[in-house]
Amino acid sequence: MSTKTPKLTVVGAGPGDPELITLKALKTLAAADVVLYDALINEKLLNYAPGAEKIFVGKRKGCYAYQQEQINELIVSRAKTHGHVVRLKGGDPFIFGRGAEEIDYVQQFDVETNMVPGISSSYAVPAYQGIPLTKRGSSESFWVITGTTKSHKLSQDVSLAAKSNATVVILMGMSKLSEIVSIFAAENKQNIPVAIIQNGTTENEQFGFGTIQTIEQVVSDKKLSSPAIIVIGEVVNQRAKLASIHKEIQEEIVS
Repeated sequence: MSTKTPKLTVVGAGPGDPELITLKALKTLAAADVVLYDALINEKLLNYAPGAEKIFVGKRKGCYAYQQEQINELIVSRAKTHGHVVRLKGGDPFIFGRGAEEIDYVQQFDVETNMVPGISSSYAVPAYQGIPLTKRGSSESFWVITGTTKSHKLSQDVSLAAKSNATVVILMGMSKLSEIVSIFAAENKQNIPVAIIQNGTTENEQFGFGTIQTIEQVVSDKKLSSPAIIVIGEVVNQRAKLASIHKEIQEEIVS
């Protein structure tokens, strides 16, 4: 048994770009005895925890390294034997990241808990493509919805969101894209712009743009797949405007 205080810190690693992580998160990694990390984190971040044991507990292509119950137990056991466990999760751990579930579990075992928020992919990934989730005259609000619930079904909130004028961001929804398209089409929104961004903010980023009517063909043509974020709303059209402005500025600088 370790003489150190058993401790868990759930840390948000950001959306993928290793520079999009907070100073507090880096300091926490440097103080870690064990790092349990997910598939969506940039593994370059593990270099900030040189003295820690590193254990991959994520999911890749439907294959789980550990089930959630096993991860919970591993956190407790390593905290008791090693001391400070850092649970490194992509994006922000409290936005569809099960961070709160893991904290709730380990608190039963007298393990000290802390949380370091991260930059969520839900808004950072669109931002990297020049898409503002809100903009006066285009969108007054936005929904962030999980595409796959605990029962592996599409969230019913997608149907509610489709009735609104808000920007809709769907995480983990690529396998449900046909269903999503049908829901928006049923609301006569065939021409609403859609962006799909795969591996956002990373060097492997790929993207496709279309409308509710065309996006499935775009996905097929560009061979887009998970992990990807779906953005639906008029703000998607702002990307072209921002890109055009950027080009004009660059041309002015050159001339």
